[in-house]
Amino acid sequence: MRIVIALGGNAILRRGQPMTAENQRDNIRVAAAAIAAVAPGNQLVIAHGNGPQVGLLALQAAAYHDVAPYPLDVLGAQTEAMIGYVIEQELGNLLPAGQSLATLLTMIEVDRHDAAFAHPTKPIGPVYDRDASDRLRAESGWAFAPDGDGFRRVVASPKPRRIFEIEPIRTLVESGTVVICAGGGGIPTAYDEAGRLCGVEAVIDKDLASALLAEQLQADLLVIATDVDGVYSGWGTPEQERLSHITVEELGAMHFAAGSMGPKVEAACGFAGNTGNTAVIGALRDIDRIVAGEAGTAVAKATG
Repeated sequence: MRIVIALGGNAILRRGQPMTAENQRDNIRVAAAAIAAVAPGNQLVIAHGNGPQVGLLALQAAAYHDVAPYPLDVLGAQTEAMIGYVIEQELGNLLPAGQSLATLLTMIEVDRHDAAFAHPTKPIGPVYDRDASDRLRAESGWAFAPDGDGFRRVVASPKPRRIFEIEPIRTLVESGTVVICAGGGGIPTAYDEAGRLCGVEAVIDKDLASALLAEQLQADLLVIATDVDGVYSGWGTPEQERLSHITVEELGAMHFAAGSMGPKVEAACGFAGNTGNTAVIGALRDIDRIVAGEAGTAVAKATG
């Protein structure tokens, strides 16, 4: 079975943890163990989030005044390589000797005129208190949105349209290589007025990019691994209930927050609706049970 696994940011850095290299490696080691359990007999493609990491690099760049800050597409490429390196290493320590792994920097085309550029919603970086967020807003012109008891920087998140490296990814997968790609939603790029391919100041949602990746690879299963055990109706209320199996049509009629479960639901519905295959949203720790059909929220296209 060909499986695309989209690792949420919590797989790399848990909420409230300092963004140290040691913490991130420890968390990736846990994720690698969950992935290694489903590797036998399957073709694996792994994508991952990078919100905290790209936000930290942006914050560090803003603090250095001798040169202009690096743009988000460059920071995205840096974090894609950095996180892919650690995933590849920790997963390689668990898989049988001789199993090939590869990390690919992945450019993904977006529309320069996407409405998302006027309405930034993608959270990146750490959580700030009100005073710190107000100061950074004044100093850097960054946009912020509430996140729990604090605030996080938000940036434009245009929809992914095309994966430039899809053929090399396909070739590697078909050869038996475990591929790590489309990290952080891929590197956002677009063609300018002169027809040149350029980077774009944005961060693509990794779940939407993973759904496009899974669709173009003709994956049998898309696993969206996060820190909750599935999608809930009535979340946060006494009536909340985990949905175990639901159709694209039923799930699409429900409302979910744009900054949290919304993109995961949109990605799952898009993949299942376009391919007729199943997408599952569930907890990282349950990946083996998700693949076995025993955990998470399974989203499928209605039949009949």
